[in-house]
Amino acid sequence: MIVNADLHIHSRFSGGTSDKMSIETISLEAPRKGINLVATGDCLHSGWMKEIKQCKEVDEGTFELNKTRFILSVEVEAEKRVHHLIYFPSFSAVEDFKERIKPKSRNLETDGRPNVNHTGEELAQIAKDVDALIGPAHGFTPWTAIYAYYDYLKDCYGSMEDYVSFIELGLSADTDFADRIKELNRLTFLTNSDCHSAHPVRLGREFNRFEMKEPTFVELKKAILRIDGNKPVLNVGLPPQEGKYHESACISCFTHYTLEDAIRRKWKCSCGKRIKKGVKDRINEKADYLKPVHPDHRPPYVHLIPLAEIISKAVDQKNPFTQKVTKLWADLVDFFGSEINVLIDANITEISKVTIPAVTEAIQAFRDKKVIIIPGGGGEYGKIKLPTSEQNISLPVTPKDKQTSLFEYII
Repeated sequence: MIVNADLHIHSRFSGGTSDKMSIETISLEAPRKGINLVATGDCLHSGWMKEIKQCKEVDEGTFELNKTRFILSVEVEAEKRVHHLIYFPSFSAVEDFKERIKPKSRNLETDGRPNVNHTGEELAQIAKDVDALIGPAHGFTPWTAIYAYYDYLKDCYGSMEDYVSFIELGLSADTDFADRIKELNRLTFLTNSDCHSAHPVRLGREFNRFEMKEPTFVELKKAILRIDGNKPVLNVGLPPQEGKYHESACISCFTHYTLEDAIRRKWKCSCGKRIKKGVKDRINEKADYLKPVHPDHRPPYVHLIPLAEIISKAVDQKNPFTQKVTKLWADLVDFFGSEINVLIDANITEISKVTIPAVTEAIQAFRDKKVIIIPGGGGEYGKIKLPTSEQNISLPVTPKDKQTSLFEYII
């Protein structure tokens, strides 16, 4: 079967996260985005673990609430501020892991994303001891990623390098960027939302599509390891230019700089604040290939822009969180079943019967790849613009959509 999975979120027990991020809310909102399987995040926190245990236990490492499946996960900040994602096979594995890192963590019970005074190698060894999967979170993000502080996986994970089975790309990179780095060719690429809110712009904004026998931890592990016929068949995410750290830019005024100019200025902006190196520049520094070299196991990558963001531009709203945008989004999602269906699979003529012309035209512009993206950087998300009136979008004459359906990417 085909499973859409968002494998990196945070609960309300993590800093900077919405109070509405309860297990109940997540279980209800994930299907509206088209997500079947969610990694819980924050499972080392006792308060969040108590809430997870309210779900029905499907098997030792899989849980269900409102027909949404969950597996146990956490993001941990270790030595040099590098963030790691860990996926656990059971509650007992979580408790064992927690006991082992407790002596070197000061905030296990106060932050869902805890800090631990361990090296990446030590953390990977503990993960292996409890039969958990581990890999770098948002691997290129300039503040807390492996490639922000290390040149090679081995520099971080040491003798445990071969145990690392995946890397999360993060919002500012995609497969074409990451597959320019030779050492990553063997790894499974994960694309996840890292959301701190269940709002439609956040939850499921990036996700993975796996071919697996059922949505359980055991089958997911096989899919990440690409064994027994299980495998990733699609990565779905934002265009990397939309990410907050795609280009090198000032962390205060967000002025963008080329790598050469940033180096010449010694990474100091004209406003006096710091210029932060962007993911694009870091990958260019690190790349072994001028163009991506995709291994045979690498699935396609499809770029999606959140529907609420598209709607907000169509109706000239300053942000996608307004009541008007939410109402238009809900009308479409309730009618077609999920955001994925609206963006990709629903017939555009049928969409036009459910929503206003401006929104229909904006969705068509997205499908025709005519949406303009102004790159992000320095901590500011990229911005999208719809085509101008001179580039007016007309509905197709035939009912067949131009955009390939996501369901054509299942093999």
